[in-house]
Amino acid sequence: MNPPEPEPPAQQAEALPAVAPQLRALRRRAALTLEAAARAAGLSPAHLSRLETGQRQPSLPMLLTLARVYGTTVSDLLGETAADRDAVVRAAYMEPTRAGGWTYWQAGASGRGMQALRVQVPHGSQGDIVRVHPGEEWLHVLKGRLRLRLGDATDLLGPGDSAHFDSLTPHRIAAQDPDGVELLFVHTLLQSPTATLCLGPNPSESGVTS
Repeated sequence: MNPPEPEPPAQQAEALPAVAPQLRALRRRAALTLEAAARAAGLSPAHLSRLETGQRQPSLPMLLTLARVYGTTVSDLLGETAADRDAVVRAAYMEPTRAGGWTYWQAGASGRGMQALRVQVPHGSQGDIVRVHPGEEWLHVLKGRLRLRLGDATDLLGPGDSAHFDSLTPHRIAAQDPDGVELLFVHTLLQSPTATLCLGPNPSESGVTS
């Protein structure tokens, strides 16, 4: 069972470009019906239809999911072109995006095979969500302590610690302390139309959080 789909804050909806035409075009390019794409992304067909018609704006996690389903990148979903790419990302222009309780800042150039983010994870946020998807992930703890569960193993990471893993391994990320945790996060988006992201509590590990 998937967690509730977070409502994007008003400022996020205003900041995002009109992605509806891109979402529909890329779904058709991937030869997916509305129902098949929604099922692969863990959404209802009605919700995906509202995204494609501009009635709702997708959150960042939702964009990541749809990018994997359609075998593309978030930059492609947003309609960015190669001319929009910049090798340098200035701190002054890093606008926060909030979704699912997490806060994200873009930390790398857009339109690349690797997506780099600075992420702030509050304590108790999304601790029961299991992620499974093609690609690789690398994270580096900046502040606080991170509880990382990979498969059956759980590790506690402090400032300066890093992890690099195959994201097909079921994984959970959670802040250990009340002040939360801040980290750098890099992941790859595999170019596969069958790529999916699975979210939701693991029924075999009820009551256990990372």
